[in-house]
Amino acid sequence: MSTGTNIQYPVVQTTNNSYYINHSFKRQSNKAGWIFMDYRNNIKNLSRNTIIYGHSRLDTTMFGTLKNILKTTWLNNKNNYIVKLSTETENTLWQVFSVYSIPTENYYLTTNFNNNLEYQDWLDIMISRSEYNFNTSLNTNDKILTLSTCYGSDKRVVMQAKLIKKAEK
Repeated sequence: MSTGTNIQYPVVQTTNNSYYINHSFKRQSNKAGWIFMDYRNNIKNLSRNTIIYGHSRLDTTMFGTLKNILKTTWLNNKNNYIVKLSTETENTLWQVFSVYSIPTENYYLTTNFNNNLEYQDWLDIMISRSEYNFNTSLNTNDKILTLSTCYGSDKRVVMQAKLIKKAEK
């Protein structure tokens, strides 16, 4: 995975969202944790909102550079607006549409929606949260990638992007 922030790690997943907070890729106890996908998501059958988490490490490992998305230097480089995510079977490209910091909450972590109206409302709120206008339109056919990390003790930094290309390897 790459976001113009030099984040390049394999993404892991298990049956909950707490295990990889303090376990490594090799499943060893580790306070740095690992980059992991929300247990409610399926990389082979993308839900409307696929979420990837990682610690914001001071040494800039894991999602330690994700906070750079809030800086003017990141915003001024339009190459950063594309996220590349590769799996064992396909390569995907995602176009960034929202970057923001927010007090810790769960609404942006919604993965299932009751209907298209509810999903469109959620999409509109995600766009409105952005600290920068990416001039990206979204509709209920779009698949979203959400990257989330800690920002201080009570906030999160969030990047959201829509799927724009999917190709089998």
